[in-house]
Amino acid sequence: MTQSPPSFDTYPVEVEFPDIRPYADGNTGIAYVHTFDSGLSGPHVMINALTHGNEVCGAITVAGLLDHGLRPRRGRLTLAFANVDAYARFDAAKPDASRFVDQDFNRVWTAAVLDDASRDSSELRRARAMRPVIDTVDLLLDLHSMHEKSRPLIVSGPLDKGIALSRAVGAPADIIVDEGHPEGRRMRDYAGFGDAASPRNALLIECGQHWERSAVDVARDSTARFLLNAGVIVEADLPSGWLLPNPAPQRVVRVTEPVVASSMDFRFAGPYTGLETFADAGTVIGWRDGEAVRTPYPNCVLVMPSLRQLRPGVTVVRLGQVDA
Repeated sequence: MTQSPPSFDTYPVEVEFPDIRPYADGNTGIAYVHTFDSGLSGPHVMINALTHGNEVCGAITVAGLLDHGLRPRRGRLTLAFANVDAYARFDAAKPDASRFVDQDFNRVWTAAVLDDASRDSSELRRARAMRPVIDTVDLLLDLHSMHEKSRPLIVSGPLDKGIALSRAVGAPADIIVDEGHPEGRRMRDYAGFGDAASPRNALLIECGQHWERSAVDVARDSTARFLLNAGVIVEADLPSGWLLPNPAPQRVVRVTEPVVASSMDFRFAGPYTGLETFADAGTVIGWRDGEAVRTPYPNCVLVMPSLRQLRPGVTVVRLGQVDA
């Protein structure tokens, strides 16, 4: 069976994309990277935006902190815009096209890839430029958004320390525990962030659909909570209105396996957008190369299903179980 091109809902662009060029010089010798040192002992905390160029909620949040003049009371604070070349390409008529320039910036984060001089791309050059700062970060918050309209979620990584940090931050309510992507390692799993023996830690927050206003609210709230939990600021330092009421009680969803496209012939059985739960094992959720894809166990949760970046080797959905 030949797969016809998938048909997608069109999401409106509800937010204005800020002009980030005024932040280009930074103060670290690395473009678009700003670090502020309190002069007192404490962790080095980093808030990162634009790992993907069309995920604007993080850019709005980081720009807001820079404009507010936020400074740490102890430790260091780094505020960064990552894939700025992809962001510069954003076109509201083709809003998915500016996710990256040459390759996914969030799939290159191993020393082997970054050190391989035979490999080159716009994203690798940017990752290599940012690496010296990231190598000194103790606590990283990487702000993302999603292709489809879904509840926000925390991606904690596979380690207990990521779950513990997610619970300490307290929001969003859904904590996704996973190993990452077959295509390559994410920034949140890089080096000590992904080492159980290291005190360094990182979270990735998926704040909502890329261009919805509520994703900005989640990004601001998550950032505020992250900074307060790190102890580098107090609540009075934050811009007004950033903290939201506490969400529903958190739950942990452990990803057991990715569903990876082997060709362009993949379709879902329904208009899934994320966190759908199927009570029965063996439920058909889609077809890959004409073969049914079924839930492997009862109460299976779909994590971030989307075909917008469909190509061979791409994860189109992850399957998870809720902790008892």
